[in-house]
Amino acid sequence: MAEQTNELKPTKSLTPSARYRADLEHFERHDGRAAYHLNMAEIKLLGITGVGFFLDAYDLFIINPVATMLQYRLYEGNHLPTNLEGFMKAGANIGSVVGQFAFGYAADSLGRKAVYGKELMLIILATILTLTTPTGTLSPDSCLIYLGVFRILLGIGVGGDYPMSASVTSDRANIRKRGTMLAYIFANQGWGSFAGSLATIIVLLCYKSSMEGRGETSKVDGVWRIIVGISLVPAFGTLYQRLTLPESTRYLSAQKHKEAMEAEATDEISQLKKAQAEEEIKMANLSGAKKDESVTTETRKGSETSSDIENTEEDPEVLVKKSAHFKEFFDYFSEWRHAKLLIGTSVCWFLLDIAFYGINLNQNVVLQQIGFDGSSGTPWNRLFKISTGGIIITALGFVPGYYVSVLTIEVLGRKWIQVQGFLLAALFLGILAGCFETLSKVSFIVCFAFLQFFFNFGANTFKASAHGMSAAAGKAGAIISALAFNSLSKSIGTPACLWIFMGCCIAGAGFTFLLPEVKGRDADLIYAEELRAKKEAKAKANQAKQ
Repeated sequence: MAEQTNELKPTKSLTPSARYRADLEHFERHDGRAAYHLNMAEIKLLGITGVGFFLDAYDLFIINPVATMLQYRLYEGNHLPTNLEGFMKAGANIGSVVGQFAFGYAADSLGRKAVYGKELMLIILATILTLTTPTGTLSPDSCLIYLGVFRILLGIGVGGDYPMSASVTSDRANIRKRGTMLAYIFANQGWGSFAGSLATIIVLLCYKSSMEGRGETSKVDGVWRIIVGISLVPAFGTLYQRLTLPESTRYLSAQKHKEAMEAEATDEISQLKKAQAEEEIKMANLSGAKKDESVTTETRKGSETSSDIENTEEDPEVLVKKSAHFKEFFDYFSEWRHAKLLIGTSVCWFLLDIAFYGINLNQNVVLQQIGFDGSSGTPWNRLFKISTGGIIITALGFVPGYYVSVLTIEVLGRKWIQVQGFLLAALFLGILAGCFETLSKVSFIVCFAFLQFFFNFGANTFKASAHGMSAAAGKAGAIISALAFNSLSKSIGTPACLWIFMGCCIAGAGFTFLLPEVKGRDADLIYAEELRAKKEAKAKANQAKQ
């Protein structure tokens, strides 16, 4: 006890930055276990935050089998109109851009606790509205528009979950395990895609007797509503936990540190102004009384002007309390050392999602090559083949890639994993593009599985606003792919599209070099040190002027 008392006493005289570092030491105690070994608190946290990423993938990719089912319900088995199919598939990604910006900003401005859970409520509402699509009342085209509009609303909630769940997890994660924790929650995207295919197979089996035996193809309307509605179960299951999740200790500590820095900076500026005013009055007294009066008046005016300038400029150390203010954001990223990070993450995510969603939102092209496109047989047989092909693709590449990232991210580092992921994805895209028509089914499946593996053991791996902007850039790439792929593949051919995706991956590897390795780095501590350095530099500059 005596030793502890002696250790704690000196912290009373430390600066806010030093006290914050001392607090972080408490948060970051090493428990001696491997990064991927989780305790019960971490498992519970991943259960709450991971459901969001599970639903993200489930809701985004379930539209593939749903689109095929709507062919039989609305268009008598014929293909959906190209433009409406693109709008319906892109709807969730369009909404995601809005959600990522809005919820990312709100998380920094209002705090995680005030916002977390609202994005899940929006997902629930949009899912229910999607289920109300009146396929028996509206025209087929109107049904697709109806569905697409509410998928935009769904996308706002899905997009909001990206910065929210990532920030909530990052705030609570030990720094040496932060990458592993984030990799764990991103791995739920693989399970979400897998669960979507599995649910489709199970529900189709339940409807086999009516669709296959009695030829009631219209029953497919019930199939797609059930598989979409299943996502409400985990959503409602974690809503209460999200709404009642307390604010993280790290976030509260960071806010207290910012307030202390603000108070400290304000006191120093006030003292400096007072000393400057006294010095000017002293110098004025050396002149006659008349001049003294004139100078004093000017000094008072100058002091007022100086105060106005200080209030207008709003130095970074004074601004920190308004943590998500637009001016602070633009001031921060006006420096190249910060701007290049945002550019790097945004461009990499944009290029990745062009290729990733270009492939995964249009799996019918891939399924055709491996014989699971459902081009023959009864409607039920076709749908079952497509779902089986989807689960094969997910099981071979999605899930394994994510978990290799979980096991290696704290060893290999984020930057190396991202570069090799981009380059190896480019390699397999090049093989598929060059040998698209000549690869055997087995070879195509193997090559495509490796492509999916390196998509997820790679680039598909914080401040919430910046995270939201980067994720929004990614969704912009996804929107381009969803809207343009079908038309582009028909005009220039699928292999040419794959060459474009390959080019995106190579460019993504290049932009990764704008980014530093962040393994073991604490963003709040780095920001605190930057504020301290700026404050010291400004104080020296003011002393030099004297």
